[in-house]
Amino acid sequence: MFLRAIARPLLAKVKQTTGIVGLDVVPNAREVLIGLYNKTLKEIQAVPEDEGYRKAVENFTQHRLKVCQEEEDWEAIEKRLGCGQVEELIEEARDELTLIGKMIEWEPWGVPDDYECEVIENDAPVPKHVPLHRPGPLPEEFYKTLEALTSSSKEAPAVTSGESQSKE
Repeated sequence: MFLRAIARPLLAKVKQTTGIVGLDVVPNAREVLIGLYNKTLKEIQAVPEDEGYRKAVENFTQHRLKVCQEEEDWEAIEKRLGCGQVEELIEEARDELTLIGKMIEWEPWGVPDDYECEVIENDAPVPKHVPLHRPGPLPEEFYKTLEALTSSSKEAPAVTSGESQSKE
């Protein structure tokens, strides 16, 4: 046990570069991430509890914090999270902290109950002050998948990613 506690940090692989211009290696990335994630969880408390933004931030931050606490090695953290390099995660966590401050300042959840927004039904004329945006057509793969799911009599496995499934 004693040998493992001393030898593990000495045998840990040292990262030489991120391979990303302008993004330097952070030798103590795990500790930095743990600090940033704890700070994020503390600051997000200022957002109302029932807001989706707070729930989402708490959810992914708690998950990432748990992984960082369980893993000692930066490679293991990167592999388990699957969200890029630890240095990118640090930048993302810093950006999230900045966004939390902006969200608290802007209070997008503070819309009065009596606020009425203009609802435009399909085929209704669009007022000139409203920008007209019509989304483009969905990819052909979407329609093929939808047709396969709705027309097959036997149960077809659902495609949940952008990758096409191979037929067996």
